[in-house]
Amino acid sequence: MTERYEQSLQYEEEKPKEECGVFGIYDLCGKDVAPTIYYGLFALQHRGQESCGIAVSDTGGPKGKVLSCKGMGLVNEVFTGEALEKLKGDIGVGHVRYSTAGASTRENAQPLVLNYAKGTLALAHNGNLINTPQLRKELEYTGAIFQTTIDTEVIAYYIARERIHTASVEEAVIGAMKKIKGAYSLVLMSPRKLIGARDPFGFKPLCIGKRDQAYILASETCALETIGAEFVRDVAPGEVVTITKDGIHSDCSLCMAPAQHARCVFEYIYFARPDSHIDGVSVYGARIRAGRYLAMDSPVDADLVAGVPESGNAAALGYSLQSGIPYGTAFVKNSYVGRTFIKPGQSSRESSVRVKLNVLREAVAGKRIILIDDSIVRGTTSDRIVRMLRDAGAKEVHMRVSSPPFLWPCYFGTDIPAREQLIAYQHSIDEIRAMIGADSLGYLRKERLREMAGGLDICTGCFTGTYPLTPPTEDIRGEYEQ
Repeated sequence: MTERYEQSLQYEEEKPKEECGVFGIYDLCGKDVAPTIYYGLFALQHRGQESCGIAVSDTGGPKGKVLSCKGMGLVNEVFTGEALEKLKGDIGVGHVRYSTAGASTRENAQPLVLNYAKGTLALAHNGNLINTPQLRKELEYTGAIFQTTIDTEVIAYYIARERIHTASVEEAVIGAMKKIKGAYSLVLMSPRKLIGARDPFGFKPLCIGKRDQAYILASETCALETIGAEFVRDVAPGEVVTITKDGIHSDCSLCMAPAQHARCVFEYIYFARPDSHIDGVSVYGARIRAGRYLAMDSPVDADLVAGVPESGNAAALGYSLQSGIPYGTAFVKNSYVGRTFIKPGQSSRESSVRVKLNVLREAVAGKRIILIDDSIVRGTTSDRIVRMLRDAGAKEVHMRVSSPPFLWPCYFGTDIPAREQLIAYQHSIDEIRAMIGADSLGYLRKERLREMAGGLDICTGCFTGTYPLTPPTEDIRGEYEQ
């Protein structure tokens, strides 16, 4: 499918992308769970807009019978009322997906449903493995035939193979986790169990919720609130959680010391919804702190602080609170321009950024503006946004960025391109300032990242080049994308 390249907007293409969101539920009272999964995925739509899927099973029915529906598009495009009505079952998993590169096809949509010697598995995965080529080759040379190009299928194969030699599926998951390397949060459904697993470094978030007699696993707490569930706790890095009719069982045999954890800091900067909490830290609070730190470290006189919607807004408020400069709205975002918006032909003079964002002239004309954005990747959007403010009459435009400069690619599930495509790798901060047309430019200091994330241990590889795991010698992100 080429929709992402032909139809998506430059405004969105400039932003780093997350890979996906996962959701699982087991209703111990036997109620159908597909409608709940639908709303859970709807709450996680920001984590992936290319494809989505739901797989359910009836724990009281024929063992191993899985009903599934998946397709290309947004949650409300793929799942009609009629489709949900057919998904009968009291246990299920769901997924929303964004691919980093390469094929974006229905075959790569998740959850993956696998029939094997011990029964069935349905698997949803958020993250990216770094040893996929080696594992895939090993499986191929022992007879495995792959139907997809995603590393999720590699994980599923290893769980299935481990299950043949273990007493339970959760033991098989632990065995597979000893082989795979990289970032992953998994939600897995077997005929009678719902299982959640998080990699030992904790790159990707995963939490547990409860509503009446139903237990939920989800990428973010915002999905729990959407369905009226209460937050129970986060799945610990390295933990495997098994939910059965007897309740929750935890295995932490692969858990490491907190100092070894490496949560993706971009969950707090950009990816997660601001109303989510990840590992006990408020995403909204983290962004407020980022803005405050920017005001402390990169002060400038101005009349108005504004954010680039939506992820820049909280940091802009933080800057305002710290500096005392009024916070306001400089842009109106067109919320109805989505994935299927068709861009005009090359001859058109319409700007895709202007279609997505419009300037409030009354708010910026004649004023000195501090504009807060969450990141600058290639710089192709920032110059247009600065120009729009100047065209609307802004006297000065001071850009502040609530993350450090991107200098290295990410191998753990964030779509940050090769170094040659990163504007900060090629140019100094002052050169970037001149290129985007700003009067001044300031980034969040690397030293502030851990404070911003509430003191948690985080991965900062894309800013520092120091990774918690040795990255692959070849950049395989586009070949075996998740």
